[in-house]
Amino acid sequence: MKKLFLLSFLLLSIGSFSQSKKIKILSTQLSTADEEKYPGATILIGNVKMEHEGATLDCKRALLYQKENIFKALGEVVIEQGDSIIQYSDFTIYNGNTKKATSWGNVEINDKEMKLSTDTLHFDRKEQVLYYPNGGTIRDKKNVLKSIRGSYFLKDKKFTAKSKVTVVNPESNLESNHLDYYTNSNLAYLYGPSTITNLKDSTKVYCEKGFYNTNTDVAYFVKNAKLFLKERTISADSLYYDKRQGFASATKNIKVIDTLQKMITKGNYAELYEKKDSLFIINRAVAITLLDKDSMYVAGDKILLTGKTDKRIVRIFNNVKIFKTDLQGKCDSIHTSQTTGLTRMFKNPILWSGENQITGDSIQILTDKKTSKLDSLKILKNAFMIQKDSLSEDDFNQIKGRNIYGKFENNDLRTMLVKGNAESLYYNRNEDSKKMETVTKEIASDIEFTLVKNNITETKYFKQSEGKTFPPSEFPSEEKKFKGFIWRSDEQPLTVEDIFKKDKVRSLPPIKKNDAAVKKVRKKYLKESLKKRTGRSEKNTNSRKRNPKGGER
Repeated sequence: MKKLFLLSFLLLSIGSFSQSKKIKILSTQLSTADEEKYPGATILIGNVKMEHEGATLDCKRALLYQKENIFKALGEVVIEQGDSIIQYSDFTIYNGNTKKATSWGNVEINDKEMKLSTDTLHFDRKEQVLYYPNGGTIRDKKNVLKSIRGSYFLKDKKFTAKSKVTVVNPESNLESNHLDYYTNSNLAYLYGPSTITNLKDSTKVYCEKGFYNTNTDVAYFVKNAKLFLKERTISADSLYYDKRQGFASATKNIKVIDTLQKMITKGNYAELYEKKDSLFIINRAVAITLLDKDSMYVAGDKILLTGKTDKRIVRIFNNVKIFKTDLQGKCDSIHTSQTTGLTRMFKNPILWSGENQITGDSIQILTDKKTSKLDSLKILKNAFMIQKDSLSEDDFNQIKGRNIYGKFENNDLRTMLVKGNAESLYYNRNEDSKKMETVTKEIASDIEFTLVKNNITETKYFKQSEGKTFPPSEFPSEEKKFKGFIWRSDEQPLTVEDIFKKDKVRSLPPIKKNDAAVKKVRKKYLKESLKKRTGRSEKNTNSRKRNPKGGER
């Protein structure tokens, strides 16, 4: 008895469930049948109106297959789902069991946020998803979206569009092959190769994954991001760009190409201010200038570029190092004016040209604006050039004077003029045996040198000069080095990678008891060393202890 009751209950439930799914005829002018032409169908003609689970369908003519619960409508078909959407088409097939509709012929669908036009549309009422396979256009208050294929999720107000996607508004044009677009917020999420073009100034942004707010013109990209401006191209692992504010920030593997100045700037964090024409880069920051077949690399803790292309100023701060195949350098900061082509090195500057070490209070390099080639070199005040003897550890060829002026040919240093109080010291070796034969010391008003492949091949002395040549055994040891001599070969960057290395902190001699002078020098050195390495003063590091050699414990 219990089994019979349970079976009856299940049959009643199934019947009720099936009955609730049946398509209902609300009105029609004529209802007929033609078993030969439309077997199993009820033919409905004139002002046909159907209903199924909260949706109504109007059309001119229809075929209702009651057994299959399928409805075929043609002629001015209108589907309404409550107050959420309304759809128009020429033809529709609706399955009441699956709650799926396929419409074609001038399909148009509207909700409160958008209008969709297409030729063929699939509507899954159960999942509340619309899908078009052969091209569609979506219009909302802000944008016009077109794509070959696309889905619209009614609950989320989200379009997922694929294949030749465009989103156009009066300000910009977005092209992609895969994106999600929300009609209620006008936000786009990009998942494939995508390009956004500003229609006012033709600037472009490219990425393969990212986010774009079409209301505010703000974008954030996280894969293969590139920003194309009039005179610059910026690429990075991730890029934030606010077009209206003219601001961009980039992180990791940044590459900024200046197409007019033939300069590339790299780093791992950058900020760009379009309206001020300024660019700020840190973290392995380096500026690369293309010079014929060679390139000059200048690295520092911070790089700042300001001004328009022909009037741009390049500033590089702290721990600056230079590398070119035949020219290297180092200083605390560099200032370059692209208006004049003049580069100035500040604070203990040094250059290495081949085997020559060049120092002075100030070093300036001039570049020809038309050819972008190196033109000339100035070492001002306390100019000093040193070249280590090839076969001796303690002997150095030296040139010293008030100023030194150099001239480049095809980016190679060819002549150097020592101007004022010129002194020179040379260790002369036999060309064949390489045995040292003499040591020559000269003093003159001016001295000029000719260089070939960074080696001195000819020397000229101007005005009154005096000098003396010594046998090596008779040369006074106290005169082997001019006043102010410092050999800094351990600081020379020998490869491009060396320009990113921090200099080692030199160890200090131990302090003797009651040696006040040594203590004072040591304290000053530690303070300057700490500031260079960390950017902080000793006042902020009172809690840190230091070992006798100046390193941190």
